[in-house]
Amino acid sequence: MGRRAAIILCISVAVLVALGLIMLASTSAWAYGMDEDPYLLVKRQGIFTGVGLLAALVAGCIDYRILRRIWMPLLIAGCVLLTLCYVPGVQVVVKGEARWIWAPVIGRFQPSEVAKLVVIIALAAWFAQHQAEARSFLRGFVLPGLLLGIPVALIFFEKDMGTAVALGGAGFLVMFTAGTRVSLLSLVAVVGILGLYKAVESDPYRRMKFEALLNLDDPEVQRKAGYQQYRAKLALASGGLLGAGLGNGAEKHGYLPEAHTDFIFPVAGEELGLLCTLGIVFCFVLISTSGISIALHASDRFGKLLGLGLTVVITLPALMNIGVVTSVLPNTGLPLPFVSYGGTNLIFTLAAVGLLVSLHRRAYYAECAEMPVIKERQLALKI
Repeated sequence: MGRRAAIILCISVAVLVALGLIMLASTSAWAYGMDEDPYLLVKRQGIFTGVGLLAALVAGCIDYRILRRIWMPLLIAGCVLLTLCYVPGVQVVVKGEARWIWAPVIGRFQPSEVAKLVVIIALAAWFAQHQAEARSFLRGFVLPGLLLGIPVALIFFEKDMGTAVALGGAGFLVMFTAGTRVSLLSLVAVVGILGLYKAVESDPYRRMKFEALLNLDDPEVQRKAGYQQYRAKLALASGGLLGAGLGNGAEKHGYLPEAHTDFIFPVAGEELGLLCTLGIVFCFVLISTSGISIALHASDRFGKLLGLGLTVVITLPALMNIGVVTSVLPNTGLPLPFVSYGGTNLIFTLAAVGLLVSLHRRAYYAECAEMPVIKERQLALKI
């Protein structure tokens, strides 16, 4: 992609954001509590989009290398915000999950979206500073592991397993790319998988989600624990190649819960068809390839690791969301970036895109030199 990477990135993001507003206009009128103003969520998302574009513009204009000098205050602030999710009176609990806090002026706010960015910035800055010690046990594994592990643990115990897994996966890839020993990372991966298994096994609600995924053909499961994913499969199946037409979907009429947030992808498939869903997937493929291209051409080690981490933080939640709605993964409650309704997620994901543009503006692209001509002869034919 080279010099065109940022253009491809921005076009893909713009397509997804526009599609998200269109699908929100189609689905939000049927959301609970929207009787008085059926387009209230669309108006809010429009405001969030404006704020997110402003954040992306600012992030794209600043020199990303400034973040290397202030990574520690940013990480501390992110951890403090995550800690507030455990404070009664500040935390906002929805369906048993304390993912949000209440802040003056801005209202409900999700600190984990901030934490995703600051953790990637911190890891990239750490390994840029300690490049020669990336394979050591202390500075290459233990200390960066704490930079990643503390925020991931705070997010996990908010009962936000999806975001914790996504951030942990992004941090894992940054550490692997930075040069942390594979044997240590493999040990962490095994312990993490066993820990997830134990957490699911000990929590009846989480265990129910996994069991529902494995038994989705059971009519009893379809009526209870697997209801959302079953209805999502029906929506995708009924859409066909071209869909039923924008606004003509049936599942959003109270059958498919969270049709405007976590399960907006099946509604897009039902109304606009397989071509639309494949287009969404293709946009995320373009985002991932353009983001990796920007990271590869970054002018310093900090930029390379930052670009990789930001790309994974954007695309991995999308992969998990699509996996959930197609019944490949258990229900995790992750939104589809740029498309689902949600202010904090949209604003900080657009800010991540702005940082990738900042990387691109300061990247190094080698100029293609012409081949030298040695002992050139010119022959003339006289007629």
